[in-house]
Amino acid sequence: MLNLSYLKDSNQLLTNNSNEDLEIVVNKNANHTTISVKALADISLDKASLSTDKKIDNEDLMFLNGYQSWTDTAEVNLSFKERDVAKLPKFLNNAFGFDRYGDNLIYHYDKNKLHGYDYFYIRGKKEYFSYSANVKNAYLVYEVDKSNQSLSLLSLCENKKLGKGEEFTLFDYYEFNNIEEGIKAVHNAYPTLNVDKVFGYTSWYNYYQNINEEIILRDLEGLDSRFNLFQIDDGYETFVGDWKDIDPVKFPNGLKDIVESIHSKGYKAGIWLAPFVAETKSKLFNERKDLLKMVDGAPYKCGGNWSGFYALDMDNPDALAYIKECLEYFIDLGFDFFKLDFLYAASLPLYEGRTRAEVADAAYSFIKEVLKDKLVLGCGAIPSNVAGKFEYLRIGPDVSLIFDDVWFMRHMHRERISTKVTLQNTIYRSFLNNHLFLNDPDVFLLRDNNIKLSKMQKEALLTINSLFGSVLMTSDNISDYDEDKKALLERAFDLFYKSSDKSYQKDGNYILISYKLYDKVYNLKYNTLKGVME
Repeated sequence: MLNLSYLKDSNQLLTNNSNEDLEIVVNKNANHTTISVKALADISLDKASLSTDKKIDNEDLMFLNGYQSWTDTAEVNLSFKERDVAKLPKFLNNAFGFDRYGDNLIYHYDKNKLHGYDYFYIRGKKEYFSYSANVKNAYLVYEVDKSNQSLSLLSLCENKKLGKGEEFTLFDYYEFNNIEEGIKAVHNAYPTLNVDKVFGYTSWYNYYQNINEEIILRDLEGLDSRFNLFQIDDGYETFVGDWKDIDPVKFPNGLKDIVESIHSKGYKAGIWLAPFVAETKSKLFNERKDLLKMVDGAPYKCGGNWSGFYALDMDNPDALAYIKECLEYFIDLGFDFFKLDFLYAASLPLYEGRTRAEVADAAYSFIKEVLKDKLVLGCGAIPSNVAGKFEYLRIGPDVSLIFDDVWFMRHMHRERISTKVTLQNTIYRSFLNNHLFLNDPDVFLLRDNNIKLSKMQKEALLTINSLFGSVLMTSDNISDYDEDKKALLERAFDLFYKSSDKSYQKDGNYILISYKLYDKVYNLKYNTLKGVME
């Protein structure tokens, strides 16, 4: 590990490593710093840490951006404790792969440290904002040591190999002494996107995999002209990975006629798939082992969903050709919108000579090259690598039908299903919205059946999604809505399309929200523990 530190007086960079195999090149200009290495011999990199003079006070709030879409993201103080799934019983991780969804295989958790990725700020008596412009090369971890209340920067360059004479950027980041100024810089780096907001339907959060042609066509007929997307989610395929094998029992007439019915109502047709993985029951997994990523002679597990699922080999041209073939199959059927899920799997395994950031960036670029002008919603993806490629990104975990999911799941991985967590992510990641991508906060649900959210929780979910997201989706059959629900939805449309000057402020277990609508300022008080407005 390469440890770097500055001499404050001379602005000189020092290293405590005696290494004659590399040369360190530093460029610092106002609020912009880059640090690269030039190989003087064939070398392999692991991590590089950079100390700073930033100190965090006990009353300060820090923005810690989670590793991937679903990872919990919030403003926290020094008393916050990060959940380390490596401490779960080994049999649970072996059985369900809880340590595969987040960054436990990538970053070493320490009870005395907190960490976030690529975007960071301190909100207190003195403000600080920083972001990384190095996401194509290496993830930047902002690491806070609780014991001495200090901030360090960590470049995750594990596995990077350089030949003699080659250069590699370890750090490329910006710093500001004002949060608003820093956010403006991010917005300048990623100008406002010319992409439409989405108001749509998805089949998942009512039926999950239990969909069929009758259900899909019935719910399609229940929508009105305000919708612009109808998305078929997981459950149409026989097994995850066998995307062209449409379940003949559920969909005896295939999907093409359904796509035409969606288009006839004036909506875009959306389809869900997880292009980088295959579950163990699939033909892909059992008959095409050559397409799977092998580590130590075994397929590389990425999690416990379905029958357990495994990564395809992103270095294998045949695996890429298979992914391309599947995506083009749905293009030929007429689909306009692709929700691509579990995308972290592309870069979870290590690949020879490349960092995980490089692998993810190449994988997501490949997807967009195949889909061209089709709209893409990334999910379970690394946010920094999605920026500038996909139009939309889920920025929180799945909404749960119980506010904070069942009790035992609260002790599991940071990417668990939770309405409580996804609302938090929706608010705190909102400054990325409409610049890196359009934020998808996941669904709102107002129905009364098949759900355990209270009326007030459902209303808070709808309100926050409408204010802070650019994708407003539901799995309800809205033709069943009574007058009260219809009125709530009308109010949500106003918030979604017409609200402005939105802001938020953490106040203990509350988040104070302000916005303007029709020239009138409104103030809300969101209780993060109960999930209701007070």
